[in-house]
Amino acid sequence: MVSFQRYTLGALQTNAYAVTSADRKRAIVIDPGTPDPALIRRLEGLQVEAIVLTHAHFDHIGGVDELRKRFGAPVYLHAQEKDWLVDPAKNGSLRWTDVTPPVKTDPAEFALEDGQTIEWIGETFRIFHTPGHSPGSVSLLCGDLLFAGDALFRRSVGRTDLPGGNQAALEKSIREKLYALPDSVLVLPGHGQETTIGEEKQSNPYVRP
Repeated sequence: MVSFQRYTLGALQTNAYAVTSADRKRAIVIDPGTPDPALIRRLEGLQVEAIVLTHAHFDHIGGVDELRKRFGAPVYLHAQEKDWLVDPAKNGSLRWTDVTPPVKTDPAEFALEDGQTIEWIGETFRIFHTPGHSPGSVSLLCGDLLFAGDALFRRSVGRTDLPGGNQAALEKSIREKLYALPDSVLVLPGHGQETTIGEEKQSNPYVRP
């Protein structure tokens, strides 16, 4: 069974996740928002198989460049945001100059697709394309763990007023894909505290089943 550790990083308090294999020798990193020293220490000595991005807003990608160079891990991102890593205007870092310098790194090595299953660290991850917060947003399911990015939060949802956001698309993503998962699935969001699918179906004021 995988284990994970959450790191809350940067001015926007973005959750990054180090997900490690049962043998504690391999890891993937989800949404490294900054090159955080504690996160890097956690990964030292492990085989980092992938850097996985739920989407490419600057607060989720600020640590990609250093981690990729240090650990030699490939980056995975949905194709609809393939240009965002190289373009500070598209990833939003030019819009938020009060909290970040321009963020730019090389393109992702691999594209994520809806319905895709990928084996990392000896476990199967299922990819859900969950647009709405951004065009290429994805959520990742591994067992009963859902890394939801900025689609679904505890008692909230991702904002849709940024370029490429779409409220109707976000509601559709949540209702048809995330709420279709078992109630027991643990939701690990891009910001804030964890929750479950069942809790959100019952109590989320923004999207009802």
